[in-house]
Amino acid sequence: MATVGQPGRCRFFVEKKKRFCKMVVGKGRVYCGEHATMEEGSSSDSRRIVCPLDPKHTVAEDKLQKHLKKCNSRPKPKPVYFVENINGGSADGDEELPQVSLSEHSRSELESLVAKLKMAVKGLQCGIEDHILSHRVLQGALDDPKNGDSAHKHLKQQSSILGHLEELGLLRRGRCFIEFGAGRGKLSHWIYEAIKSFEDQKTCEDLQLLLVERSSTRFKVDGKHQESGVQFERLQVDIQHLDLSKVPLLCQKKLPIVAVGKHLCGAATDLALRCLLETPKLTDEMEPPQKRLRSSEPSEPSLCDDPETAPSVSIPDMRLGPVLGLTVALCCHHRCDWRHYVGQQFFLERGLGAEEFTAFCRMSSWATCGLRPASQDHSLQERTNQRRGDEEHEPTEKTDAVNGFLSAAERLQVGRLCKLLIDSGRCDFLKKRGFSSRLTRYVTSEITLENALLTAVPISSPTSSTSASS
Repeated sequence: MATVGQPGRCRFFVEKKKRFCKMVVGKGRVYCGEHATMEEGSSSDSRRIVCPLDPKHTVAEDKLQKHLKKCNSRPKPKPVYFVENINGGSADGDEELPQVSLSEHSRSELESLVAKLKMAVKGLQCGIEDHILSHRVLQGALDDPKNGDSAHKHLKQQSSILGHLEELGLLRRGRCFIEFGAGRGKLSHWIYEAIKSFEDQKTCEDLQLLLVERSSTRFKVDGKHQESGVQFERLQVDIQHLDLSKVPLLCQKKLPIVAVGKHLCGAATDLALRCLLETPKLTDEMEPPQKRLRSSEPSEPSLCDDPETAPSVSIPDMRLGPVLGLTVALCCHHRCDWRHYVGQQFFLERGLGAEEFTAFCRMSSWATCGLRPASQDHSLQERTNQRRGDEEHEPTEKTDAVNGFLSAAERLQVGRLCKLLIDSGRCDFLKKRGFSSRLTRYVTSEITLENALLTAVPISSPTSSTSASS
């Protein structure tokens, strides 16, 4: 351990890290601005205070106003496509339900829940069949020995998703691919590489890739394609607040839309379905024209205030291209939320409500941890969900509290039925909107236990005849 700091660097010793601060100091100073007042004998022109926008750093008190204008934590203006809670679902009866863990339920209550579950899944396609595909464009990466086990598992999943897109006839130019929960954008990267491999590269100008991710992500791969001629665009926004009809990229060419997602956690799947199929002016082809307001009626600011010239004003057409299909890898059913869930009507038709839905969400975690001790649940989730960031995957419901109620194998089966019921509600939502949907296992359980894939195409589509409508 060094006894003195590096020349030109702060000499404050950071006890937690067992090293000296590495910040560059000003000319003639010993400590950086952050540590100028933290040690006895240090001098500073002004007192430092905690930044009111972010307590993780400090700022000189006399320069606070200047700092607030450029602080990275300052509130940023909302983009035009941000519409608060537009995809959040109906707020009717949105009272806060008490969070009751399974361990707080009595044995009779748990038995009643399992009985309701088995009754609700009667008549559903209980066996999700294996349908593992691959795409040749990833073969080189899969054969590369430099890719370790973790990277290999990601590549296997991406390869199968591309295989499904190709089988459905969706993997071609003349599309706008929207990747929900994009993270680093690897899935969009491989979609572009696949299309480029069998299409004339010059024609990729009518290809758009829109990446939606609420978090700020490092090492993004879409930056590598900025000069390729294809339109890559990233939106840093929560899906819950995304209005697709206001995204400039989608309004330019109005290309047909294909939605994709790799491990779209919990409620994010429902938010994406609402965003895709319930966004105003996205699918309502028969929307009547807006009535002309009288001069006495309030109206929004217009491009032209003269009523005689108003009819000649060109109103931008905010309608988007049709949705050709979707391919979404599902996971984290324990993180679903009743308000956002698109299959509420499906549950209500079976005599189930928000209380049962919440319990089934908790029980769904048994499908991935039912055969393992509860102490291993957290590490299991981190391995199987293969998602960026710990906050994306919370530990699932502990199993030790109900170990005496069901055997490990029975818990596993109940967990799978819970997932099936929740996903069947999503399929019902798609069917009511004119889509033929299908649930399959797109990779083996050795790759990931969260291996269910939801695919859907319009019922009128030729490829829909091969999809099992739920």
